[in-house]
Order: sequence, then structure tokens, then C-alpha cells
Amino acid sequence: MGTFLRRLREAVSPAQVGLPTGDRRRTPGLRRAELATISGVSVDYLTRLEQGRDRNPSPQVLAALADALQLSVGERVRLRNLAKAASGAGLLCPGGMPPEREVRATMRSLLDRMASIPAVLLNRLGETLACTSAYERLARPIGLLDGKPPNRAAFVFTDDRARAVFPDWEWIADEEVAMLKAESSSDDPHFVHLVEELTIVGGAPFAERMRTSLVLPRRTGVERLVHPEVGELRLSYETLDAEGQRLIAYLPADDATSTALQRLNLTAYRDRMSAVNGAPSGSVSATVSSSRDASIARATRCST
Repeated sequence: MGTFLRRLREAVSPAQVGLPTGDRRRTPGLRRAELATISGVSVDYLTRLEQGRDRNPSPQVLAALADALQLSVGERVRLRNLAKAASGAGLLCPGGMPPEREVRATMRSLLDRMASIPAVLLNRLGETLACTSAYERLARPIGLLDGKPPNRAAFVFTDDRARAVFPDWEWIADEEVAMLKAESSSDDPHFVHLVEELTIVGGAPFAERMRTSLVLPRRTGVERLVHPEVGELRLSYETLDAEGQRLIAYLPADDATSTALQRLNLTAYRDRMSAVNGAPSGSVSATVSSSRDASIARATRCST
């Protein structure tokens, strides 16, 4: 818990919490004194927590620290789980319930409206539940939609194509493990089953990260991937939490990627028009009129 709390503190800049940055800072993120000021928890007690000399912070202390550090729901759950584990108590288990596998109607509608943007809906185990047609064009040729259901973590650690698809594979692998650990707990049977599978199939790269990783997952950043049709892409991503699920939306991070995505869209359009022109008489209008619902249909197929 102490190491995790320190990493949380170091991940927050003074500017994020309304404090002046100052000229010289020997350590990243917030100083203990700064966190003490905004949380109301004393510097001495923060030191004891981070050094593991106090293992029983009250719920009020944890809540104050979580609020001050502006933690996400997943980070709050992980902090509480680590605190309970340190004290010998039971864990808060988001996995007592099965992972979310149903896509709410409002989320389907949102994906439909985002049809031109690569976006994917995942559950806490990294399973792909739905995606936009733009994401399908991006991900299916790579292999990210293989499997029943497709699982991003499984692809990263067990698919031979993954290291070629992701030039920054080591960083991607770190992020996948960080996300899994942040959104599940060690007594979640669904999580345990996935970890066992990936430990066996993925081997040391996965097992070592599960054993040592304390990195917090990034909710936003830039991801590089190599697409078989248009080459290397740089994609800015943003992650939105959605009640046991997370929606990741991608945008081009540079002009070259923007052009490449346009080429993918144009190729898909030409293929669709070829299919229409080759269709039996009378079927063209039905095909065209159904295009508005294409993203929902494709979103459903993403998980099949």
C-alpha cells in the first residue's frame, strides 16, 4: 500500500490540484507536505503510511487522500484493497460479480454516433464488447478482434503478431497489466482465471509484470501500431470509465495518421460500393438505407 500511495502522489502535478509549481523540485509530483495541506492528513502520518509503518488507515483518511489525489474509481478500489490486505482484512472485490458483458442501449447509441471514430468498449478483463465500424477497420486486420470474446490483454501477451503490431510493446504490456490490476482484485475468480491462463500461455513477460508492476494505468496518451494496409499509425487515445466497462476512443496524433485513416475509410467505402454494384437488382436501396445502422451491427460483431 505504501509504495502504491507514493506512486499516486508522484503521478499528480501541483498544477493539477491548484498549487504553484515552483522553480526547483527534486522529486516528481506532489511533495508530502503539499499532499498533507490539501488532504488534511499530517506529513508524519503520510510518511508512516508510505513507509509501511502504519497499516491501518481509517476509511476517512483513505477518502481524504483519494479526494486530494483526484483518484478514479478503479484507483480508489485498488487503494482500499491494498489497505485492507496490509491490515489483514478482506478485500473489496469488484469481481464478486461476473464481468460486464452486456452493452447498454445508450452505449450502443453512443457508438453509433461515433461511427467515424475508432472506439472500443471493454470490460474489466479487457474483453471487447462492442466497437465502432472505424475501430473494426483498424483492429480486425491486425488481429485485435480475434477470439471469442476478443481480449486485448490476451492478444498482447499470447499472439505472435503483437510485438510487430505494437512497436512500443514493452510499454503496451505494462499498461495492460496495470489496467487489469487496477480494475480487479486478487480474490476475483474471473480475474484469477484470466491471470492463470495468461501466466501459462504468456509466460514470463506476463507473470513478471503481475508480480512486480505497481504502475498506474494511463487514461490518455499516444499509442503506436503498425497496420498491414497503411503502415505505422500514431493514435491519441482517451479512456472513459462506464460502470464496470471502459470506452477508449482514438484520434490521429499527426497528419500522416490522419491521412492513413482516411485511406482506410476510402477503401472500406469502395468495397461497400463494389458490393452494392454487384448486388442483385432491387437490393441497392436496402443496402444504402441500412448504412446508418452499420456501426451498431459491426459493434455487435466485434465480440463474435
